[in-house]
Amino acid sequence: MKSDPACPDALPAAAIGGPVSHSLSVVARLHRVAAGRVLRCLGLYPGQEFVMMHLWEAGPVRQSELIKAVGLDPSTVTKSLQRLEQAGHVRRCPDPADRRASLVEATDQSCDLRERVVEAWAVLEKRTLAGLDEDERAELLRLLGKVEGNLCPMGAGTEGEGGEECG
Repeated sequence: MKSDPACPDALPAAAIGGPVSHSLSVVARLHRVAAGRVLRCLGLYPGQEFVMMHLWEAGPVRQSELIKAVGLDPSTVTKSLQRLEQAGHVRRCPDPADRRASLVEATDQSCDLRERVVEAWAVLEKRTLAGLDEDERAELLRLLGKVEGNLCPMGAGTEGEGGEECG
């Protein structure tokens, strides 16, 4: 029986120098697919929950600040905001301090969505960590925090250790 092509059995030869990076990429992709399935039930596309999470925590923010905060492409955030606005979860208005800028905020209507996102992330967490005991979960979280710290300067567009990214 052929294995699932979404879940490779072996490390590709071209990834021989980066087995951890390859595994992280595969896991991140699979997690995104699983998150997409859970979020679809809420009427959300992957990434929109991060937009909403930031708005729920930060309150009204400029669209340019939101783009930086969620680390997504500006066109992706714009499309997400259009969909979220049509669904009644966000509202955009001119920034009183700078009429050229837009403020984005979560609506009162999004409060129900917030509870459903909390529940969806709990379901995703349970599915993701199935079979790991508490010590393994804590160790995984600790190690992923270190990896995130290593990659964060790169994701922010600043040069991290190692200098040039190519070669």
